[in-house]
Amino acid sequence: MAQTMPIRFQEHLQLTNIGINSANIGFSMITMESDKFICIREKNGDQSQVVIVDMADANNPMRRPISADSAIMNPTSKVIALKAGRTLQIFNLEMKNKIKAHVSNEDVIFWKWISVNTIALVTENTVYHWPMEGDALPQKVFDRHSTLKGCQIINYRTDAAMKWLLLVGISAQQQRVVGAMQLYSVDRNVSQPIEGHAAAFVPFKMDSNKNPSNIFAFSVRNQTGGKLHIIEVGAPPEGNSPFTKKTVDVFFPAEAPNDFPVAMQASKEHGLLYMITKYGYIHLYDIESGTCIYMNRISGDTIFVTAPHEASNGIIGVNRKGQVLSVSIDEDNIVSYITNQLKNPELALKISVRCNLAGAEELFVRRFNMLFGQGQYSEAAKVAASAPKGILRTPQTIQRFQQCPAQPGQASPLLQYFSILLETSQLNKAESLELARPVLQQGRNQLLEKWLVEGKLECSEELGDLIKAHDSTLALSVYLRANIPNKVIICFAETNQFQKIVLYAKKVSYTPDYIFLLRNVMRGNVENGASFAGMLVQDDPPLADIESITNVFMEQNLIPQCTSFLLDALKHNKPEEGHLQTRLLEMNLMSAPQVADAILGNQMFTHYDRAHIAQLCEQAQLLQRALEHYTDIFDIKRAIVHTHLLKPDWLVEYFGSLSVDDSLECLKAMLTANLRQNLQICVQVAGKYHEQLGTTKLIELFESFKSFEGLFYFLGSIVNFSQEAEVHFRYIQAACKTGQIKEVERICRESSCYDPERVKNFLKEAKLADQLPLIIVCDRFNFVHDLVMYLYKNNLQKYIEIYVQKVNPSRLPAVVGGLLDVDCSEDIVKNLILTVRGQFSTDELVEEVEKRNRLKLLMPWLEGRVHEGVNEPATHNALAKIYIDSNNNPERFLRENQFYDSEVIGKYCEKRDPHLACVSYERGGCDMELIRVCNANSLFKYAARHLVRKRDAALWEHVLNPENTFRRPLIDQVVQTALSETQDADDVSTTVRAFMAADLPNELIELLEKIVLENSVFSDHRNLQNLLILTAVKADPSRVMEYITRLDNYDAPDIANIAITNQLFEEAFAIFKKFDVNTSAVQVLIEHVKNLDRAYEFAERCNDPTVWSELARAQLNSGAVKDAIDSFIKADDPSAYLDVIEAARANDGYEDMVRYLQMARKKAREAIIETELVFAYAKVNRLADLEEFISSPNIAQIQQVGDRCYDEGLYEPARILYNNVSNYARLASTLVHLGEYQAAVDGARKANSTKTWKEVCFACVEAGEFRMAQMCGLHIVVHADELEELINFYQSRGFFQELIQLLEAALGLERAHMGMFTELAILYSKYNTPKMREHLELFWSRVNIPKVLRAAEQAHLWPELVFLYDKYEEYDNAIQTMMAHPTQCWKEAMFKDIITKVANIELYYRALSHYLEFKPMLLNDLLLVLTPRLDHTRAVGYFQKVGQLSLVLPYVKSVQSHNNKVINEALNNIYIENEDYDSLRESIDSFNNFDNIALAQRLEKHELIEFRRIAAYLFKMNNRWKQAVELCKKDHLYKDAMEYAAESRNTDISEDLMGWFLENENYESFAAGTFVMYDMLRPDVILELGWRHNIMDFAMPYLIQCVREYTLKVDKLEVSDETRTKEAETNNQQPLVLGEQLMITSGPAGYSPMPGMYNMPQQQQQMPQQLYNGGYMGTM
Repeated sequence: MAQTMPIRFQEHLQLTNIGINSANIGFSMITMESDKFICIREKNGDQSQVVIVDMADANNPMRRPISADSAIMNPTSKVIALKAGRTLQIFNLEMKNKIKAHVSNEDVIFWKWISVNTIALVTENTVYHWPMEGDALPQKVFDRHSTLKGCQIINYRTDAAMKWLLLVGISAQQQRVVGAMQLYSVDRNVSQPIEGHAAAFVPFKMDSNKNPSNIFAFSVRNQTGGKLHIIEVGAPPEGNSPFTKKTVDVFFPAEAPNDFPVAMQASKEHGLLYMITKYGYIHLYDIESGTCIYMNRISGDTIFVTAPHEASNGIIGVNRKGQVLSVSIDEDNIVSYITNQLKNPELALKISVRCNLAGAEELFVRRFNMLFGQGQYSEAAKVAASAPKGILRTPQTIQRFQQCPAQPGQASPLLQYFSILLETSQLNKAESLELARPVLQQGRNQLLEKWLVEGKLECSEELGDLIKAHDSTLALSVYLRANIPNKVIICFAETNQFQKIVLYAKKVSYTPDYIFLLRNVMRGNVENGASFAGMLVQDDPPLADIESITNVFMEQNLIPQCTSFLLDALKHNKPEEGHLQTRLLEMNLMSAPQVADAILGNQMFTHYDRAHIAQLCEQAQLLQRALEHYTDIFDIKRAIVHTHLLKPDWLVEYFGSLSVDDSLECLKAMLTANLRQNLQICVQVAGKYHEQLGTTKLIELFESFKSFEGLFYFLGSIVNFSQEAEVHFRYIQAACKTGQIKEVERICRESSCYDPERVKNFLKEAKLADQLPLIIVCDRFNFVHDLVMYLYKNNLQKYIEIYVQKVNPSRLPAVVGGLLDVDCSEDIVKNLILTVRGQFSTDELVEEVEKRNRLKLLMPWLEGRVHEGVNEPATHNALAKIYIDSNNNPERFLRENQFYDSEVIGKYCEKRDPHLACVSYERGGCDMELIRVCNANSLFKYAARHLVRKRDAALWEHVLNPENTFRRPLIDQVVQTALSETQDADDVSTTVRAFMAADLPNELIELLEKIVLENSVFSDHRNLQNLLILTAVKADPSRVMEYITRLDNYDAPDIANIAITNQLFEEAFAIFKKFDVNTSAVQVLIEHVKNLDRAYEFAERCNDPTVWSELARAQLNSGAVKDAIDSFIKADDPSAYLDVIEAARANDGYEDMVRYLQMARKKAREAIIETELVFAYAKVNRLADLEEFISSPNIAQIQQVGDRCYDEGLYEPARILYNNVSNYARLASTLVHLGEYQAAVDGARKANSTKTWKEVCFACVEAGEFRMAQMCGLHIVVHADELEELINFYQSRGFFQELIQLLEAALGLERAHMGMFTELAILYSKYNTPKMREHLELFWSRVNIPKVLRAAEQAHLWPELVFLYDKYEEYDNAIQTMMAHPTQCWKEAMFKDIITKVANIELYYRALSHYLEFKPMLLNDLLLVLTPRLDHTRAVGYFQKVGQLSLVLPYVKSVQSHNNKVINEALNNIYIENEDYDSLRESIDSFNNFDNIALAQRLEKHELIEFRRIAAYLFKMNNRWKQAVELCKKDHLYKDAMEYAAESRNTDISEDLMGWFLENENYESFAAGTFVMYDMLRPDVILELGWRHNIMDFAMPYLIQCVREYTLKVDKLEVSDETRTKEAETNNQQPLVLGEQLMITSGPAGYSPMPGMYNMPQQQQQMPQQLYNGGYMGTM
């Protein structure tokens, strides 16, 4: 069946499998502009997104949160267009940017991409085109025709040139779908309304036309039937015949009366139309004839969107199930299908020619033979040219045309044949050769050139060889097109196009002998050779060996050119090229040192022999380069001392490359050689590398040469950056010794790295004339005392004044201290202080004087400063101390003076007078110090008064801390003295808060009783009363009831709540009762006292509804439901109906609940109240009241109550309730429980719910009511999601046949789906296997094949398994199954058909093994089928391995045309085994891909002479002439021996053979040899042999021929010599004036240097031109 199908049907994707909701699969939600993308809009609740499925990666869809009314993807790229209302936007998804946007003035009801950059927009009245490029706005194209008014627009099509436009819409009229189209011509600006449903434009080229016609095809289904119209729109192209309009009937099956076309796509490659209808039928039509080729149903659901499928030139679409399906023609079967099934050979021939398809070979061959036999050669040639796959374009066909005689007045049949081929297609290899021969013979090379340019000839090596003898350039063109590299390069070389050789060789990956080619170029032109050499090394790796190229240059002593070449070739500086780098530098150092210096300066190379190059550099006086390469210290010291020949900057940098020891050795050598000359450079080196060389070693080096000047300059260069103390000290020493006092002063001032003690001692010992450096050091490092003593003892007092006046006045206090220590006069000290007035620290001065008990010395100076208005604390502190010590009214000073430091003076007074200390601390706010002094001196009253006045919470916290041992006496003074004295409420408040914060309840009660209970201004203070009660609650609960009774001005509710919190429930109840807060009082009894009896008595006494409500809730919580309901009724409170309902339900008190709910319903119309009342009626079985209630107006949730009754098994009340709300689904379930099955089925029918059908069905099955169960099941199985559960239910109870009957009955339903067919097939495989094959043959296209495959495999139904594998295109598994179970499922024809379609090549060889084992006689038939796909090497190797090669000899012969080595050798072995030397010789001549030598060596020992003769022939073919001749001599094959010797062109072999003939006295062969090997024999040798063996008669013919040949040569020479003599005489007679005037056009022969520089890289072209002038040119 599958072999005759003309189409291929494939499911590419199931959208539901990648997460697409089936509800979102429809025309309004899915768009597909091409076969590359599918765009789906999804809505999940309030969230919207767009899913983009890339068909190249369909399992990974792209999801974007986009809210849009429509989304369409660009046909080729990831560009999406979105429409939301009237806003249109285009986005590039890959670039993530917006391309353009537009807001339309009209609603866009349909839009579509009509090209890769244009969108068509359709509104209610107009059609626009919106280009994507630039800022262009939508352009109006035409207005909609009135016939499309009210239609749903479903498509918009254009032709390729967008000159014809088509708008397609549908509408419902008279119970059918009517199609309306509007065809618009852009050029004519005219519209035409057409009735139609689907249409397409396609360019189609007829055989008789040169250009394709613009075809318009459309289909319509109306009341009279369906039609397909195929017409040409517009004027036919110039030179074209008009296309004949075609109108054909479209067949619609009787079971699809409302079917109509919904989509049409055209295949311009095949010239076919694909039309799809609403019911899923595919129609395939031929455009040219309008013939319907095929029609069948491909989908049970509507395919609502389609697009061309480019990969198969077919059609692809999506149906409502979410299947992405494609249909295309089966190129292997369509021609045979048309021929055999449609019986239309003419159409088969046309499609075969048009699409170049196989299947009509016999028709073409038959027709060709018929025309050829009738003498219609032109027509026969056309048939041969148009035959698909070139089946008739063979050498045999050419031979037949060659043998035909030409008709008078007509071209020869062969010429006609070639003319037609040239017009229609390209000639193949054999045809090109046959055509080229007569053209070349006629000298019409331009024709061949023209055909080559037009691509009419197939280029080959044979064609190039044929043309080369006549035109080398044309032959080169052929070789290039045929890709024959060796012949192309030979042609380039012959035409001196050497530069093209490299380019071509790279392009085709061919490697010629470049060195040989380079030598040839060098001999002709050195510049071209250098350029060619450069091209050879441009790649990595180079095309030729660089060293070999260098040798070519050096063979001609081309040093400049060689240098230029090597600079370019070695620019990558590879290690393996080190010897070439050495060679390059060596040749230039010996001939042009300046060039070598420039090369080394560019640092291009690093892998040469550095030691050798260093020696050459020194010899060439390039000392810098020599030092760069030397590594031995002795060589370096020898060269480095000549500093006058080296650049100083470079030399300094050079030391950076030496080791530490080597650097020091070189410096020492330089200083030793010439200290004065080399000192400066040594100082520079030492300064730059002192960190590496070591500063200490360098200092020692300079000191060893007594060079303090060098040491000064060296250390001067590093001292500013060095942190070493030694460096700074040495620098100070060197500066002192060289008289650089200013530098000494600078370093002492600025440096912080030297050892100050060491420098101080050195400067003291140095006895400098200027003591400023010493002063600076002592001042910086606090050696002031030593400085003063040194200067005072050395009578240098003036430097003391200079120091405190000019250097550092702030050091005056230390200087004064020092002077006092050395008993200096007080007058001197006072004068010194006055001269440095105000520029020092008074505190330090006071401290220095005070330490020495000389404070009064400063009193006049201090008082003077006070009178001057100085507010400095230090001055006033000093005066305060003096007044305190002298008892000069200190308290008055301490209270009135505002400038002294209270903390300092307070501390000063603590030991002298604590009272003064408290005064000082209080004045300065030093609270902590004041408390400390008071505690230490028992001044608690003072402290208490200070605390009350201060009102500082932090200070109170400190003194009331439990760890304070002085807390109790301080509290006593606060209570007794401080608070009694104050009348300020803030003072009291702060103190109380402090006691509360300190958690002192007893002390606080004591304090508050004194304030509140005793008569005071604060007795009625509310806050203090609250505080007293609360404190008692916490500290002494026994006093609370007394305070509650005695006090009246407190916050009762708050106090009561606090009492409750502290478990004082009676006190709280007393407070609430005292202040008449009944609700709170009863709550205390209920919640805290927990005495409901007291609460009930209290409620009866006060008779307050709120109290009854509170009591009712408490009773309800305690479980006294009936009492609670009574209390609620007394309170007339329905507010707690939810709790009452819950409690009554828990205690099953539905009778009491009825009373309560009846009361509650009067007060509140709540749905839950009425709902619970209905349920209570049901629970107490008051059905009459129930029916009366639900029949009257109510707001009860009847459905909910019914569900509760159903769940609790109250089916009678449930039936009443469900019947009331018309809930047929639940009513049916209720009736099932009541056993009323027929009524249940009727209820399910009214409910029409799948769940209900399932429930009733399962109940009927359980009850054995299978007829009613089947009625229900038919409504279930149409839902694929419910099918599995239904099947499992039946199967689990063993009702297999009933289940099969149910599914069989369901197959005829309109909504039958794939799952039903699949599950029925699986059931057949389990319980009724004979019916499975029949079912599969009928419905294989509607089953889920993978699922059925598993079932068939589990049931071991092998024929059915193979059938399914074939249909599912799992050909590999089908083949494996047939081979695994051949006795049950083997079919020969089917196996051969399937084996060619498998993907796993290994199955070919398993099949061969299978056939070899079970069907060896059919093995060649299988091999014939597999020949195009087999690896012949492997196949032949396999048969060799199993020893069955002879069995497949026909196959091996048939594939020998591949000239495969393994095949050739295998076949040759068979020929040898069969002693078939003729076939072996033919095989050797035809196919040369085998081991010639091995075969020859094998055959030379064969027992048959013919095989040994073939061995000699093989030796000859491989140029082993001697072996070939020797073998012929052994077998006396004289003729072969002579021929091989002659072909060898080897004189020795030929003469040896002649000698062998004479040794064996075979004089006749000797004479024959002189003829056959004439060119290889020397006359003297033949004459000698003939004379020695006395056979001159046999040699005489040869000698006569030689004499004749030499005589002719001498005659020619004489004629030539005579001609030259005459020409010379004629030239000598010409006058000198008219003769050629010779000019000196060149100087003496010699080397002329290449102008400019070598071809170095850009960054290396820095060598001066004059290097060559002093290098090569100077030596020439």
